Parts: sequence; structure tokens; C-alpha cells
Amino acid sequence: MKRFPLIVCMAFSGLMARAQATKAPAYPLITHNPYFSIWSFSDDLNQSTTHHWTGKDQSLLGLIKVDGTVYRFMGKEAVEYKTVLAAANETPYNVKFTEIDPGKNWSDEKFDDSSWKTGAAPFSDDKAAGKTVWTSRDIWVRRTFTINDLNINKLALRLHHDDEAEVYLNGEKISEQGGANGDLQYFSLPEAAMGKLKKGENVLALHCTNTGGGAWLDAGLADELKPTDHAAVELAKQTSVTLNATQTVYNFKCGKADLQLTFTSPLLMSDLSILSRPVSYISYKVKSNDGKSHDVKVFFSASTDVARNTPDQAITTKQYNTSTLSILKAGTVAQPILQKKGDDVRIDWGYMYVAVPKTTKASQFVSTAKESVELFFNGSSKSTGTEGNNLVLNTVIPFGNVGQTAVEKFVELGYDDINPVQYFHTNLKPWWQTAQLQTMDQLLAKAVVDYPSILKKCTVFNTSMYKDALNAGGTDYAKLCVLAYRQSIAAHALVKSPKGETLFLSKENFSNGSINTVDVTYPSAPLFLLYNPELMEGMLNGIFYFSESGKFAHDFAAHDLGTYPLANGQTYGEGMPVEESGNMLALTAAIVRANGNNPAYAKKHWEILTKWTNYLAKEGLDPANQLCTDDFAGHLARNANLSAKAIVGVGCYAHLAELMGQKDVAAKYKAMAKEMVTKWMQMADAGDHYSLVFDKKDTWSQKYNIIWDKILGLNLFPQSVYDREVKFYLTKQKEYGLPLDSRKTYTKSDWIMWTATLANNKADFEALANPVYKYAMETPTRVPLSDWHETTNGKQVGFQARSVVGGYFIKLLQQKWSAK
Repeated sequence: MKRFPLIVCMAFSGLMARAQATKAPAYPLITHNPYFSIWSFSDDLNQSTTHHWTGKDQSLLGLIKVDGTVYRFMGKEAVEYKTVLAAANETPYNVKFTEIDPGKNWSDEKFDDSSWKTGAAPFSDDKAAGKTVWTSRDIWVRRTFTINDLNINKLALRLHHDDEAEVYLNGEKISEQGGANGDLQYFSLPEAAMGKLKKGENVLALHCTNTGGGAWLDAGLADELKPTDHAAVELAKQTSVTLNATQTVYNFKCGKADLQLTFTSPLLMSDLSILSRPVSYISYKVKSNDGKSHDVKVFFSASTDVARNTPDQAITTKQYNTSTLSILKAGTVAQPILQKKGDDVRIDWGYMYVAVPKTTKASQFVSTAKESVELFFNGSSKSTGTEGNNLVLNTVIPFGNVGQTAVEKFVELGYDDINPVQYFHTNLKPWWQTAQLQTMDQLLAKAVVDYPSILKKCTVFNTSMYKDALNAGGTDYAKLCVLAYRQSIAAHALVKSPKGETLFLSKENFSNGSINTVDVTYPSAPLFLLYNPELMEGMLNGIFYFSESGKFAHDFAAHDLGTYPLANGQTYGEGMPVEESGNMLALTAAIVRANGNNPAYAKKHWEILTKWTNYLAKEGLDPANQLCTDDFAGHLARNANLSAKAIVGVGCYAHLAELMGQKDVAAKYKAMAKEMVTKWMQMADAGDHYSLVFDKKDTWSQKYNIIWDKILGLNLFPQSVYDREVKFYLTKQKEYGLPLDSRKTYTKSDWIMWTATLANNKADFEALANPVYKYAMETPTRVPLSDWHETTNGKQVGFQARSVVGGYFIKLLQQKWSAK
């Protein structure tokens, strides 16, 4: 009888682990920080090449050989191209161009462009990077070139456009691309395009429109070469995929063997020494499925694109051994440490590592992507080069004869970024570097030793997090939390300031690339308040320093600390005074609550908190026409939700003063906040709801900012406000969620989860929250979870891979704190 509860507990734990998420818009594989982040954008792992979260290829290829038959279970074989018409990064070229609409037939071969200007590509508004300055909205370009050999397998376009581009070959449109793509990329062309190419003189014509931000245009043509001539690669059959907080687990049938492939990024917030390690495990568990033994080898190939920003950057590699490991290492030849900043930018300094324990008896080699598969087929493990532009790091793991008992082996993929960020002109070292661990070789060796214990810790956390989220918000909610966990953490860099303070610096992914944006920190907060308030402090410490040092000399809080990875001071063109000041006050109060109502953190920053509170008291009740976190919807004066944030900020200050024993100060600001609420209710009253803009009763918005009044127990807004708003929201639901406000049908999923947590019953919470899960499962946009989507069709509107999905954990936070 005593064994029964234990058996039930173990069975329940196993059920919980199996019942986690099985589908995602994109699947996290390697998730550590904004630069070291690799995803699969398809449901089947072998359906597409793996990508960095920005969408650029960072290929991980997986093959398994079972009794001589090769199956592909991960990624796709590399496609190689041969230049037909060089882009500017290969060979300088001149073109005819105009910035005045040329009218009809401008793309035709015989069009007279003699009156157009002559200029060198690329065209850009960046005088340092471009050859010809382009600052107007539109540009038309004609490039005349000669082709002598039409022996081409498949014609492809190589194009770098910012923003919208139309491409014509001898007068016929062959491609149309929207938005901006960041660098030269290959685009497959229809067969008809090949038919337009002729021996002799041809004309490639382009029209590009700069809709905002930067400008760029460069193009060429290439031949997509035939695949390598080797025996056919079979496609492994994916039978399942399961996501949990720290792992993505795939199962495959590979002929007569079954393979379980597990990606573990051990982002365990309870142990920052583990969390900060830029090392993921890729584990292979193989067993026979027909009762017989089979000879098995597993092949893992990692593109050196992981260590560079663009494909034209030269790479150098090294193969070596330590006392316990076999290692492949790669990085750019140039090593431009911290020389690039921005959003659609990948790291091009530091070194990637593929390491495997010597006991595995693996063989490793470096080759081009095209050669790697052929070499695996032939059983060769001889490196074919150490420097170049198209190299991959290959590891072959022998499993020997495998029967019905599963055999497990693993490889490590790591990245040493040397200096992750610059903080007020000081280059910081990675958090993981200590007196005991100073090199990546040491860290990789330590990670091997810790492998069994770390996987156990991950299993325990995966199960407990899912169980807690399930209890807080139901099945769909728990699965959303699973999807959000790694994405949110991996949008940050963990470092220490020169004074030794924790800095947990976010990147504003797929937006403007800002570092430590306060209105990104604010929605991300619930996850970190739940699992490690020190990380939450690390998200605020830099902003406090910016003001307290006098570097940001304003009576309100800054928007950001710069553009990732350079945290040298705000670079965003316009501040959000009420928004960011209210955010900082609410988050400081939340940190104090997470630390058991110990006001030490608030006391440390009391002077600047007082200044920000007085700003809110003066400017916050009826805000002027200034930006808020929903700035993508446009400026808005008299914003009721922004006003609510100011009120909560003042209330948080009063609450903190009370905890610090400042009774008179607490009473003064509590009364002030209460009076502001009374006026707010009068100005925003629209009958059955409260308006988006004061005195405009035909508007409405989600009032997600008042959630901290509920969670922190400030008791500023009466329950009737919550009830009236939630009841009204339920009448405005669309298929994929509640719109952000009455202006558009798009929404922000993080704010929906906050709004849903205003509900006072499970049914209303799930009615508001569950459509977000439906969006995540049905969105046609296959990218790391976007927090800005259209509620009518589930399509991404903007943003992806951002930390703000940590805000999904607000219901779990509310339940945890209310239980205490």
C-alpha cells in the first residue's frame, strides 16, 4: 500500500512529460542568446534547412546509416550555386539608373536609357557601405550584360533588396519580393525565366521602393547546380515531435532502426552557471525495430554559417583533441568583435564548437557542404579544407551493432562569443567565464561531465513547469508556456557589469534591434519574476544606472540602452516618458514582491524612483500625444490604458514607501493614486466599457496595464472596472484572439494573456486565452512565435522570436502570488 502513491506519482509524472506541446510555428533546437539561436521552421525536421531566428540559413544536417542505407532525419542537403552574373560583392559593376518614373516599357531590351545616370552597385542610403547613394523613395536600374554559355541547370536570382523589389529579364518580370531581406539571397526562378536568357546581350532590370528605414539594391544571377552524384538518400519518417521547457524531442523510423533525437538547451534559471553556458546537447538514442541487430552510424554536420553574418565572409577552422574531447572549431578570419549592430544581424566574431567525448570514438572532418554527404557515403573522414566560404563541421558517430536495447550518444554544439556585449564602452566577458572555467575547452569538458545530472534536472523542471501551468490556466495555456519558455530566455545576453552587477540584456528582435528596451522588459517580466528575480533585476539594473549616473538626464525613464550588442546609451529616436517610467515602477514593486516583500532593491534606487513617480503624478493621468508600447499602432493622446499604467506606477511607489516604513509618503501617494482612479473612471466611462481614448465613447482597448493592481494587491481600481472590461472583451473576440483595440483587428498575444488574467473565473480566462493557442497552432507564418498577429486569419503582422512571450506566464505568476 505504501508503494501505491509512489507508483501513481511516477506514472503521473511520466504522463505530464508526454502531454506537453507537439506543434509549434517553429521549433527551437539551439537556444542560448540572440546570436546563438537555431530553429526548424517546418513540422518535419527533414522538411527544410534549419535557420537562425531571423530566417537566415544556419544548416544542421543529420543522416543515419543503417546497414549501409542512408536516411536523412534533419535538415536538407546543401544547394550549391555557380555565378552566371556577379553581384557587387563578387565583381564591381556599373548600371544605368534613374530616380524619376521612366514610364512604360522601361524594362524592355530596346528601351533607350541613354539619358539615365550611370552608377556603380550596390545602391544604398549608407554612404560608407554603398557605391552609389540612393536616398529617394524609388529607383529604376538597367544592367546590360553578355552571356556566351547557356549550359545552365537551373537559373536563380541573387538579390539584396530594401525594401520592395521587382526584377525583369529582357522585359519579362521574373521575381517580385516584398520588404527587406538583409543581404544577398538566392531566389528560385520559374522555368520561363530561363527561356528569356539568350546568348549574347541581355538586360536585367530592377525597380526598388524604399518604404522606410534603410535602402539597398544589388542583384546577380546564378546557376543552381545539380545535386551531388551519390547513392540516393532515403527520407527518415518522423513519427512524433514533443516540446517541453528545455528540450525538443523527435522520433524517427529509419528503416529497421528507430531514432530518438533530443535537442537540450539547459536553460535552468535556478542555476545561472548552467543557464549561462552557451552549450547545447544533441542526443541520439538508437534501437532496432525488427528484433535484429543492425550496424548504425550517425552523421552530424553543422554549417559554419552559425559563426558569420553573411555567406561571403571567409571562415577558418581547426580540428584538435583535448584529454577528453574531439573538437571542431570555426569562426570568421576577420573576427570583427562588436563591430556590427542592428536587428537582422548575426554574429561574425567568436567561434562555434562541435565537441564529442573521446569515448564515443567519433571521427570528425571539415569539408564543403556539397562534399560532406558524399564523404559520409564513402566512409571517408578526411578534411578537404580548413578555410573558405562554404565549410561545414562534420562528425560521424559509430553505434556499432544495435539491437532492441537502445544505445545513446551525444554531441555538443557550443559558441564562444568572447565579448557578448559592450556596456557604456566597456567590452564585457561572458558570465560563464570564472576563475575555474576560463576557456571553451574547459567549459565543454565540464558540460560532458555534467550531462547526466543536467538532463535529470531538465526533466524535473520540464514536468513541474508544465504541471504548474496546467493547474493555473488549463491545457492550452500550459502548452503556450512551453512554446514561450526557451524563446523568451534566449532573446537575452547574461553578463556582469564592470561593478559586478547582473545584467540580463534583451534584444528587441525583429523590430529595431534595441538592447535592454524597457517596454520589452515589461511584458517579458512574469517568466523571470517566477523563476529567478535576480534575472529580473538584471533587466532593470542598466536602466537605473543610465539615469543615476547622469548619462540620461531626464526626469523620466529611458527607452533603451542602445542597439544590440552596444549598450552605450539610448539610440531610439523618441522616448516613451509615461510608458517607461510606469514600467520601471511596476517592475521594481514586482521584484520586491518576488523577494518576499523585502524593499532593499527599491531602497537602493529610491531617489530616481521618486523622480519618476513625480513625473507620472504630473503627466500621467491624461497623457499628451506621446509614444507608448503600442507605438506601432501610431501616436495617441489621452490614452486610457497608458493613463492606467501611470496610476499603477504611482500606486506601486506608495506600496513600496509603506514597505520601507515611510508611512506619510505612502499615505500621500496612495491617496493621489486613488484620486487619479476616480478621475480615470469618469473620463474613460463609455457605458458598458472604458474607452481607448478619454471622452471618445466609440473606442475601446485592452486595459492590460491594470493587471499589476490585481497581482500586487494595490486595490486601486474597484472590481467593477475589471468585471465591466472582461465582459465587454468577450463580445469583441475574433477567431484568433481579442484585437488590441478598436483601431485594428490585429493583436498582441502577450497583452491578451495579461488581459485574460484580469478575469475572476476560469471560464472567462480560457475564453480569452485559448484563441491565442489556436493562433499558435494554425498560423500560416512559420517563424519563431510572433507576438503580433492578425486575429482574423492568424497571420504574423510583425515581430518574431521576441522575449515578450515570457509575459504568457502572468497567469501562473498571479496564481502563485495569490496562493501566498
